[in-house]
Amino acid sequence: MTSNQAKPLAAIYIRVSTEDQARHGISLQAQEDSLKNYCNALGYQIFKIYRDEGISAKDIAHRPQMVQMLSDAESKKFQAIFIYKLDRFSRSLMDLINTIDKLKEWGIDFVSMQDKIETTSASGKLMFHIISAFAEFERNVTSERTRFTMKAKFQRGGLITKAPLGYKIINKELFPGDNSYIVQEIFQAFLNNDTSLTQLAKKYGLSVNGLKKVLANETYLGKVKFAGETLPGKHTPLISQELFDKVREKLS
Repeated sequence: MTSNQAKPLAAIYIRVSTEDQARHGISLQAQEDSLKNYCNALGYQIFKIYRDEGISAKDIAHRPQMVQMLSDAESKKFQAIFIYKLDRFSRSLMDLINTIDKLKEWGIDFVSMQDKIETTSASGKLMFHIISAFAEFERNVTSERTRFTMKAKFQRGGLITKAPLGYKIINKELFPGDNSYIVQEIFQAFLNNDTSLTQLAKKYGLSVNGLKKVLANETYLGKVKFAGETLPGKHTPLISQELFDKVREKLS
């Protein structure tokens, strides 16, 4: 076996959009030459050079050579991926982190020449963990912001897609409908009569399960539920808390 054959194999990925080449003069050939030298300096043999020319960085899925390279990485056809700069790989931090997480799972190292980021050394791994931490922070902030927005919409009735019996939706908010009186009737009939659930459900055109859902629905108290939490809504309640509690007690 020659020394060349004993070297670990590396994939080189290069990408340049038409806009990049016009604005910055970053050619595929310049990236390729630099990366070849860098691979050789670090003791890698080049397995293949993957080129996406005239393609933007927005979406990895629409870059055919990138897709092919990741498929080959999953098949473990090489041991490392070399890129010229992180923005050649992806301009989306989340895309970058998620892709490198996959490479880590497959046991493939990742090297960005210009950014001095690689997962082959302790210092390179530390830098990547720092980037990952910021990405995780960004995910959490986005999640909290989304949850806050959704919670506010729930309280306004803004995320209710189907109005419960007795309500109607106007401009994504709940308002009592023309049949709102029926809800009070159902609660009173169940509480004050010995009519069976089957008979009561039939009287109001509901299934037994549908009737049970009406009798247990806290929306009629002017409340909404979000992420397991009961919150005050902005809509008008159709029954009192006292009536609801008595019905719940009888149901149980």
